[in-house]
Amino acid sequence: MLKTPLIAVSYKVYAEATGKRALELTGKIEKAAREYGDTVIIVPNLVDLKTVIEATELPVFAQHIDPYAPGSHTGSVTAEMIADAGATGTMINHSEKRMILADIDFAIKRAKELNLETMVCTNNVDVTGAVAALCPTYVAIEPPELIGGDISVSTAKPEVISGSVEIINRINPEVKVLCGAGVKKKEDVKKAVELGADGVLLASGIVKAKDPEAVMSSLLEGLH
Repeated sequence: MLKTPLIAVSYKVYAEATGKRALELTGKIEKAAREYGDTVIIVPNLVDLKTVIEATELPVFAQHIDPYAPGSHTGSVTAEMIADAGATGTMINHSEKRMILADIDFAIKRAKELNLETMVCTNNVDVTGAVAALCPTYVAIEPPELIGGDISVSTAKPEVISGSVEIINRINPEVKVLCGAGVKKKEDVKKAVELGADGVLLASGIVKAKDPEAVMSSLLEGLH
């Protein structure tokens, strides 16, 4: 398991983080991460995944895997493909790529068999508890109505973070808790850690920033 607290940055499929721009952004994030010595996970789009992995020493996660073994599943992404690309882990069940619980279970188990870490996104405390029982590496709690907004979950719904921490500690304390949605400032990170989170997951706050390196440095300050 990676050292916590940590920050995970999803590139989604933003134009600012695709192709050459994905490599440029990765370089800026990595420079800030080295300065602070903290764990920063980057989550590029699937097309750029292998290229980004080969260009950085940061841990790299895929944005998604499908609940299939290798075979006749045209257009799908298997855990084997992600492992072969050299990824450290994968995101599962992002609110923009939802999965049913049985498929989440399959994806976690298959990833574990291939020594991939798993970051499963959830939308509320009850779902967080259900996912914790499946033993992922991380649960990232993200109320969907706050994703991409200007108000962070740690400000708008702190009870979601503290409640998620409580239920995970009761069901499976080995699972680490991340929080996301609206995280853009170091105060958001600081508050999340104070509420018991092991880190944060964000996207546009870094990807769309005018100076991603400066913003990354500021967010890393919030971890401490």
